[in-house]
Amino acid sequence: MTKLLITGGAGFIGSNFIYYQLKHHPQDRLICLDQLTYAGNIQTLRAAMKQPQFRFVKGDIAQRETVFSLFAEEKPDIVIHFAAESHVDRSIADPGIFLRTNVLGTQVLMDACLRYGVLRFHQVSTDEVYGDLPLERTDLSFVETTPLCPSSPYSASKAAADLLVGAYGRTYGLKTTISRCSNNYGPYQFPEKLIPLMITKALSNEPLPVYGTGKNVRDWLHVEDHCAAIDLIIRHGKPGEIYNVGGKQEVSNLDVVKTILQLLQKPESLISFVADRPGHDLRYAINPAKMENMFGWQPQISFSDGLRQTIAWYLEHQQWLDHIVSNRYRAENDAVPKA
Repeated sequence: MTKLLITGGAGFIGSNFIYYQLKHHPQDRLICLDQLTYAGNIQTLRAAMKQPQFRFVKGDIAQRETVFSLFAEEKPDIVIHFAAESHVDRSIADPGIFLRTNVLGTQVLMDACLRYGVLRFHQVSTDEVYGDLPLERTDLSFVETTPLCPSSPYSASKAAADLLVGAYGRTYGLKTTISRCSNNYGPYQFPEKLIPLMITKALSNEPLPVYGTGKNVRDWLHVEDHCAAIDLIIRHGKPGEIYNVGGKQEVSNLDVVKTILQLLQKPESLISFVADRPGHDLRYAINPAKMENMFGWQPQISFSDGLRQTIAWYLEHQQWLDHIVSNRYRAENDAVPKA
């Protein structure tokens, strides 16, 4: 049995990773540490909580006493660090919370790893640390050695955390790995991100806000494929290495929105162009050749199929979505006792 401590497991990618582990590695013990901030949802983990090998702990990764107490009790073998403030617009409005969670929280976790002999610390990062690429240079993509050039307070905080992870590996000998992934989509994504936001707005026949001209391009990857990649890295990856994880499925924001409207049989007249985001990155594109060559990893879900599946999931889980839109989920989160 391997003990995995998963931070941010009540969020989008973290919860999907928990369900991936329960399915593919049922012999392992999973401990989820999550503060249940606005983007976390305890309802998302209800099915996981029925499994005897799963434990949920409500706590702040930046609170040293909470983290060290949990590590002392559980003594995890591997830490997979998803917990992060991740919404660019919120980082522009309030950078401080991003620095506290994304940088100081990462430091606290790694200090605990050193104290309690954790075998591997895996940092789940983002392609946004690289900055952006010109729209017209479709020949360019991010590789693991691309210099970091973040554009927003969010991506700057993740870049700082990545550098700190590398420094802990070199200075203290902590066994670390980092993955940097392109835009994810799929079940349980909080409806402030592009795809679930547009699905939610379209279902209510509300205007769909699109920044600028909508020509900004993102590389899309289904969250299931991302979880498979992380699983390979934590079990077979080389300490000290960085791995780019991308879908090689570039689509403009406007085309994503138009496709959602088409699949929901809604008119394009619902699209409403709004003032562009300050410092809005133009294009992201990840080169995942290292993942392919080292592990034989390839995305298994095309964007067209994955988007259909995602829309179907939200249609089938209206209650989950309604709890968030109505803000009722916050009371359920608050009712969970802290560690």
